[in-house]
Amino acid sequence: MSLYQPEITESRPKSLQGLLGGIGIALSVHSLLVLNGSVLGVSAFVHHSLRGDKAAMASVVGLILGGIAVGVIGDVDTPVPHTSSLLFRMVFSGLLVGIGTKLANGCTSGHMICGLSRFSLRSLVATSTFFGCAVATTHIVHGNNALGTSGSLDWTLGDNQGRHFLGTIVSLGILWFAYTCSAIKNGTSGNSSKLSTLRLRYLASFLTSLAFAFSLRLGNMVDPNKVLAFLALPLSPAFDLTLAFVAGSALSLATLLYRYTRVEQPKLGGIWNIPTSTKIDWRLILGSVIFGIGWGIAGLCPGPALVNFGRSLYAGIGFAEFATWLLFMAFGGLLVE
Repeated sequence: MSLYQPEITESRPKSLQGLLGGIGIALSVHSLLVLNGSVLGVSAFVHHSLRGDKAAMASVVGLILGGIAVGVIGDVDTPVPHTSSLLFRMVFSGLLVGIGTKLANGCTSGHMICGLSRFSLRSLVATSTFFGCAVATTHIVHGNNALGTSGSLDWTLGDNQGRHFLGTIVSLGILWFAYTCSAIKNGTSGNSSKLSTLRLRYLASFLTSLAFAFSLRLGNMVDPNKVLAFLALPLSPAFDLTLAFVAGSALSLATLLYRYTRVEQPKLGGIWNIPTSTKIDWRLILGSVIFGIGWGIAGLCPGPALVNFGRSLYAGIGFAEFATWLLFMAFGGLLVE
């Protein structure tokens, strides 16, 4: 299914897929927090990668390779724009998302999932702002009838989605197995080299992003059409509840995990890299507005864009469009001090 199909189509909300995708997202977010003490904020990964942050680079690579793995599994139906005018939308959307996420210091993953699960007031304000702007933009740019219509709830898992959930579990299982083996070895020997710990931190960045990529696909968040249909809200016949199931399960589980299974120090050492500011300033508000507009134009935010870019590498379609979006997102971030 393509985001830019001219004909009106019917899409059924993927309830079970959304619930499982949200569970995978929450497990990925919490694993990175407990092991590395870091927030799984994809926009920050992109922006920090441009400054040479190796852990952020490992996360970006994990998302792209996750997209390739999704393609290998058999899901090559990548949404692809077909005209130059829609390519311009990708340019404009990417640029706005880059500027907005840099100003607001976060996007849907960093603010909506990680921030809200920690009861961050800044994230609540940011999420409310960019969601509202995305909803308004979706209606202005796409209208009420251009996104198709929504059918009855689909509680099936689908042909390949079970493999995506397995990919999430295997990725995180490998990570925690590696950590456990390292902890046992260091407990026996009585020491731990900084190099081995650093490698494990990079592995944690990579594998949590790999699991996150599988979960995004499982939850259908990589499909811009479903994202835009969700942003249309019940005001439109296209309204699709899939992302509500994703957000509901992800936020519920991430909140419970943060509340009851927090650790005093990151298990792989280092300091906590969690935003502590409670300041609601113009950068947060303006950045959230700009990000919301960019999100509503194309239905893309950084995580799904990286996964779709990886899928395009395997499928051989959509490379130019998603590469353009990511290039202009990175450029937008560089414009902001």
